Amino acid sequence: MNNILISQSYKETFENLKSRIYEAQYKAFTAANKELIDLYWDIGKMIVEKQEREKWGDSIVDNIARDLQVEFEGIKGFSRANIFRMRSFYLTYRDYEIVAPLVRQLTWTNNILIFEKCKDEKEREFYIRTSINKGWSKRTLTEMINNQEYERWAIQQNNFKDTLPVDLATKGELLVKDHYNLDFLMLEKEHKERHLEEAIVKNIIKFLAEMGGNFAFIGKQYPVTVNENEFFIDLLFYHRKLKCLVAIELKTDEFKTEYASKMALYLAALDKHEKDPNENPSIGIIVCRDKDRDLVDLTLSFITKPVGVATYTTYKSKEKLPAEISKYMPTVEEIKKRLLSISS
Repeated sequence: MNNILISQSYKETFENLKSRIYEAQYKAFTAANKELIDLYWDIGKMIVEKQEREKWGDSIVDNIARDLQVEFEGIKGFSRANIFRMRSFYLTYRDYEIVAPLVRQLTWTNNILIFEKCKDEKEREFYIRTSINKGWSKRTLTEMINNQEYERWAIQQNNFKDTLPVDLATKGELLVKDHYNLDFLMLEKEHKERHLEEAIVKNIIKFLAEMGGNFAFIGKQYPVTVNENEFFIDLLFYHRKLKCLVAIELKTDEFKTEYASKMALYLAALDKHEKDPNENPSIGIIVCRDKDRDLVDLTLSFITKPVGVATYTTYKSKEKLPAEISKYMPTVEEIKKRLLSISS
């Protein structure tokens, strides 16, 4: 047989073997992690049940930790603090039937972060589902919790439920944040729109990560035509899961109503000239330096194309959420529906 054909056949065989090994390693890790979480759940359950039925005190945890460490010398995980965490872990999720199966898909470290730092059950569910969906590491999860990602996701501003089919609207809400942290662009606090756009394109991989994944970059200053008039979209992306074009307009000042009107025009042009028949309606995101939330809500109420409005910073800062955040939070039922879409 020709040496070239043998070489090509070997390369293909080796690639298949490599893929199979990686697949097996992933399955082994997943299975081992699930067994570990199941074990910790059972230990927590046993302790809670003994304390509830037989009135054991917290001193039992000290005894269990000490005896387990003696019996399983050299095996980590049976410290007093960790045994107490197992107890808290079980207490946190034992009555939460929707979430209890999901925690088996997270590492113990990420589980600890979520049930210790998040006090609201819907907040916990958000971080659990999103961690599974996006494969967040401990570091990323910590940053997201500290940055109040749940609140920013909950109070995002868009008109998707009024302009898109129900299923697409719920999934679409996952792609728009209320605020984007673009400090990695290393721009001065005061900058022009072209500088912002150029910096994003130069740092496109980091920008895609901040956007939340599943985006493919198509181009900058993307031309669209309306009745022989040519317009240019700052940034154009394609969202793989939603199967739609996503137009982004960058504004270095406060949100204005005309920004949404112009975005609606761009989306109409994209749907008419660029969208494939099997793709969903195009979505627009306006990213501004600041916004009046009431003005955004009023504006989006009469815009007939799906548009979201977010803010951004290009320097390290703890961007403050609205003082009366409860005023902007959706209802519990709305949050439940949106949470279910994260894993779909």
